[in-house]
Amino acid sequence: MTKYIFITGGVCSSLGKGIAASSIGAILEAMCYKVAMQKIDPYLNVDAGTMSPYQHGEVYVTDDGAETDLDLGNYARFTDSELSKLSSITTGKVYLNVIERERRGDYLGKTVQVIPHVTSEIQRLIRSLSDKVNPDVQIVEIGGTVGDIESIPFLEAAREFSLSNKNNTIFIHLTLIPKIEVAGEYKTKPTQHSVGVLRQIGIVPDIIMTRISGTLSKEMKRKIAMFCSIAEEDVFEAPDVDSIYKLPIIYTQQGLQDKIALKLSLASNKPNLKKWEEIISIVDSKKPKISIAVVGKYIKLQDSYKSVYEALRHAAIANKVELNIMKIDSEEIEKNPENLTKVINQADGILVPGGFGSRGIEGKLAIIQIAREKKIPYFGICLGMQCMVIEYARNVLKIADANSSEFTETSNPVIHLMEDQYSIDRKGGTMRLGVYECNIKKGTLAEKIYGENIIFERHRHRYEFNNKYEDQFEKAGLIISGKYITKNLVEIVEYKDNPFGIGVQFHPEFKSKPFKPHPIFKSFIENAYKYNIEKK
Repeated sequence: MTKYIFITGGVCSSLGKGIAASSIGAILEAMCYKVAMQKIDPYLNVDAGTMSPYQHGEVYVTDDGAETDLDLGNYARFTDSELSKLSSITTGKVYLNVIERERRGDYLGKTVQVIPHVTSEIQRLIRSLSDKVNPDVQIVEIGGTVGDIESIPFLEAAREFSLSNKNNTIFIHLTLIPKIEVAGEYKTKPTQHSVGVLRQIGIVPDIIMTRISGTLSKEMKRKIAMFCSIAEEDVFEAPDVDSIYKLPIIYTQQGLQDKIALKLSLASNKPNLKKWEEIISIVDSKKPKISIAVVGKYIKLQDSYKSVYEALRHAAIANKVELNIMKIDSEEIEKNPENLTKVINQADGILVPGGFGSRGIEGKLAIIQIAREKKIPYFGICLGMQCMVIEYARNVLKIADANSSEFTETSNPVIHLMEDQYSIDRKGGTMRLGVYECNIKKGTLAEKIYGENIIFERHRHRYEFNNKYEDQFEKAGLIISGKYITKNLVEIVEYKDNPFGIGVQFHPEFKSKPFKPHPIFKSFIENAYKYNIEKK
């Protein structure tokens, strides 16, 4: 029978529930338990696909094409949990299902209400994942902050769920212990209030995890335990760390795994954290430093390119180098050419990630041109690959008005809209999404990186390479090294006379893990380090 862990958050948002949930999942897997991960987002959007990165960070994509919250990326990096459309629940998805049922007459004339119909649908979606995956433990993270009006139906559904799954369900509450700088002391009162709100709903947390910048004293533990009606040994620290990959080890050192096992009546197997210990050993060691410029339009928000940054860190760990990520706003490159010179002089590699819209494109094209001409390692992802193609068309093929039809009307759309996209009259869930096959040409950089000729990668885009220009590009030296043969779509392009210059239409960052870096990222960092050595 599946055991369930519900993780809630209190005091404020952005406490790191996703990282805490992922770390717990990693520990349970290290104890030889099969884990399923699920995220509940209380917003009314059906999925995250139509939301700006400034609103909600990056959109993570699963193999089956679900556009989800970025926390699923954390789950993927920390665990081997099978992630799919069933791993993501939103208010929009819940209400859409309920309303469709009501329209079909499934409720037999009843008045449709939040309780029991909405809460029952939430519980059905939770069970649908465990029915498919059959895990030993399912971790359900409830997004938002306790006290938010949007979260109430989900918390009520979790309370009801626990009643029908007694002895197989626990609640872990992540909360903040703020430090009042003027007084120079930490305060537990916000945690007490947060748990108080939970108890009003009918949920008493089994375990409290406290985000704290320092150390949780015995007195603070005692106060939290007393006022929150739990035992002192059920209060744990969720400390600030310089690397999130230390958390499975830190939580294990506190004995969190034994407490979870006890409360869920699981065997307290000793977790095998060898792979995590090896990673941290490299992270904490002294290493040569390289700088990678990530050039995008959503740079101001850390979470906009979360998976890209983490994939770079994974590759840096594999290559045993210290990584300095230079976050470059492509609009600033356009406004001030001096910024371009500064980036080129400092960067050992340049990466242009995915995105949408014309803002900042000319800045990206300018930096790609110099990277190509100076043979600085370049890696383009999705839009970054399309910009690589546009720049090559303008400056090598000498097609002055070469562009993407996404940005402007042009007589030379080297990037254009897929034919099956023209008739679509809505935005949500209509791009090329999820995993597709890619056939790699022999003797190419792509084949050298992957070591195989058929790969499967995830996509999230509408616009494609225009095959009308394929011969022109290849005659001019741009290698088309990967294709989705079924629809003759270009997936990978690379420079002919360049140690490392590659663009991919897919999103390889979604498949990278700290102990299994994605091969393209690994090769990119390896070549950036070589460039760093050679330019000295």
